Amino acid sequence: MTASSITIAATDGGSFSAYVARPAGGAPAPAIVVIQEIFGVNAVMRGVCDWLAGEGFVAICPDLFWRIEPGIDITDQTKAEWDRAFSLFGAFDRAKGIADIEATRAVAAGLSGTTGKVGAVGYCLGGHMAYRTAAETPVDASVGYYGVGINEVLNLAPGIRKPLMLHIAEKDGFVPPEAQAKMAEGLGGNPLVTLHTYAGQDHAFARIGGAHYDKASADLANDRTLAFFRQHLV
Repeated sequence: MTASSITIAATDGGSFSAYVARPAGGAPAPAIVVIQEIFGVNAVMRGVCDWLAGEGFVAICPDLFWRIEPGIDITDQTKAEWDRAFSLFGAFDRAKGIADIEATRAVAAGLSGTTGKVGAVGYCLGGHMAYRTAAETPVDASVGYYGVGINEVLNLAPGIRKPLMLHIAEKDGFVPPEAQAKMAEGLGGNPLVTLHTYAGQDHAFARIGGAHYDKASADLANDRTLAFFRQHLV
């Protein structure tokens, strides 16, 4: 696995950086856009990229907070960082974020060493954006982990043209039961959408080092994600 960074031009001017992890060997590989949590492109997100590269994908994690402040890289370990993260969450322009994800997807599709197939995976805020990526871009497959607020934008669901998988934490403190019920009602009948609910799990159960990390559930979700991408991207 090798890691580097690239610069991507935004469609409305300016540019932003993205972390890129590539698998060992020179064979062309499918690409996956990794959509950050509210902590920026931090060690956890880089770790996700490295994991995907180790599984044979080119993983690209764009800095979606660049319009607020480039280079955000914080953890979930202190109250001050959580306060900062929630501030960033509130300031984030999701429409412009989708435009930046689409710019990243387009770059990934034409990147040297890729096959042209591009997926997306996101966590927390990124889980919400992964759903929107499936509905608002020509991505080939998308996976969202414990996305927040998907129930508020179910009107976008008719735009889903390619497979989408959502991992839902049953006890998610940010996604109450009524929100989960709306997601199930709005998406459960769509043959392109796969919903997995993890009993007893709270938000961010797959975030290594997080307060709610659960290895068994994280491993199950990650195995499902890899199988999904191998089915639809390889």
